[in-house]
Amino acid sequence: MPEGHENVEEQLQHLTEDEKHLAKLGYSQDLHRSWSGFSNFAISFSIISILAGCFTNFGAGFNNGGPISISWSWPILGIFILIIGFTMSELVSAYPTSGGIYWWAAKLGGPRAGFFTGWLNLIGLVAVTAGVSYGCATFIDLTISTYSDSYAANYSLTRVFLIFVVVLALASLLNIFSSHLMAIMNNVSVWWHVIGAAAIVLILIIVPDQHQSFSYVFTERFNNSGFSGGSTSTFGFWFAVVPFGFLLTQYTITGFDACAHLSEETASASMAAAKGIWQSIFYSVLGGYILLLAVVFAVPNDAAGNPDNAGVGAGGVAYIFVQSMDRNWATLVLFISASAQFFCATSCMTSASRMTYAFSRDGGVPGSSRWSKLSASRVPANAVVLVAVVAAVVTLPALIEVNLGTADEPYVVPVAFYAVTSIAVIGLYLAFAIPIFLRWQHGDRFEVGTWNNGAKYKWMNPIAVAEIIIVCLYLMMPFVPGAVPFSDEFEWKFVNYAPIVTVGALVVLAIWWSVSAKNWFTGPKMTIDASVAEALK
Repeated sequence: MPEGHENVEEQLQHLTEDEKHLAKLGYSQDLHRSWSGFSNFAISFSIISILAGCFTNFGAGFNNGGPISISWSWPILGIFILIIGFTMSELVSAYPTSGGIYWWAAKLGGPRAGFFTGWLNLIGLVAVTAGVSYGCATFIDLTISTYSDSYAANYSLTRVFLIFVVVLALASLLNIFSSHLMAIMNNVSVWWHVIGAAAIVLILIIVPDQHQSFSYVFTERFNNSGFSGGSTSTFGFWFAVVPFGFLLTQYTITGFDACAHLSEETASASMAAAKGIWQSIFYSVLGGYILLLAVVFAVPNDAAGNPDNAGVGAGGVAYIFVQSMDRNWATLVLFISASAQFFCATSCMTSASRMTYAFSRDGGVPGSSRWSKLSASRVPANAVVLVAVVAAVVTLPALIEVNLGTADEPYVVPVAFYAVTSIAVIGLYLAFAIPIFLRWQHGDRFEVGTWNNGAKYKWMNPIAVAEIIIVCLYLMMPFVPGAVPFSDEFEWKFVNYAPIVTVGALVVLAIWWSVSAKNWFTGPKMTIDASVAEALK
């Protein structure tokens, strides 16, 4: 028997099943595989974070449709997102790599598909890290402001932004310190979310003196968008205003691709990562719906005894908590949420840095050798720092106040926050759509993994792609009338810059690909002996 063959056989004997699967895909086991299946599920559950997205984007749903935009839109969109999750679970089971999304696209559609998918995914992950971290900073500020009147009196956007920078720095340090530490944190985060959400639901049921009726929660319509003259019965209300409220659900239930990005660090990844994706979505949709219903039932009445829609529209969930409960209870609820959001921000940083590492490992990012370098603890520390810096830069517009009211009665719209979260949704979901569509195109030629959808992919995948395209188009629309180009009210500070960033990025990527990248980006690079990978096929 040839000596080379003996060396290959010897190498294969020392590989675990996970390492063999990874080697078959062309990679050596460089990252530390210390995550359990529960830890893999936990990171996506933490990134979805019903205590983050449900609260920080509550105003997007409430102002664009009112209670019905929450009580009906959430479960309907949740079903569609679960279908997306099932299609991605099938893909990660077949290809459990840190590059995840772009690796699938490159495998199924070639280098160009991988290149565009990789960059869309990276843009989305950086944006979601920025959005969650800024939301966390906002809730930290709200928590302290609710408890301290003197602190609240000195509110400024600059103060919130500085807290945001501190959140990014702390999340970065925790990620750099140890991959195993992050696995433990995510396990803790799951129980913080479960117990914390349950506690908030009970508090909202027991503590407030009054609650709204079932009729209000499931039939009340409210239009505070500025469009359609405030009407709640026009075509524009149902097909333009209410769909913007989709941001609440679509932004909250995202980031579940983290299961794929951490698959190279997860034991029994082919099954565990697949389950992690769909289970994190399912439990988040269920838990988030219960939480949101509890919040809407707790909407306070105004001085005339009617539901205070205007007050909630301007003040969001913090207004509900403060008006329906005393200061101590409101502070406790905000503290639980702010803490959960910090867990979420830290998990987002983990996912984004792993994607940066994986894409750089294959030469897809300028300065790849730097961002694919691992620290002594086998963590992509440089990639962590890069994500933090870019996240801070893209959120700089949050320093600009956008007040649609007056100095005496301000109505501040978080345009920059909505834009960043829209970029996150658009980038991530468009990246998901490419490999989902390519898998559908491959049909029965696709080599499924241990977890798969069987023949159901034939209808699941087209539905998933259609939902993504429709929602992304809505999230590129203006948030307020002042953002409509060529209108009398138009000002740049009102503009939803999500389509500018997204379309601009696609144009730059198209030019970059045509002029340069197509000549050197060949897709995933093999980091293991080719003979070993070949022997496993």
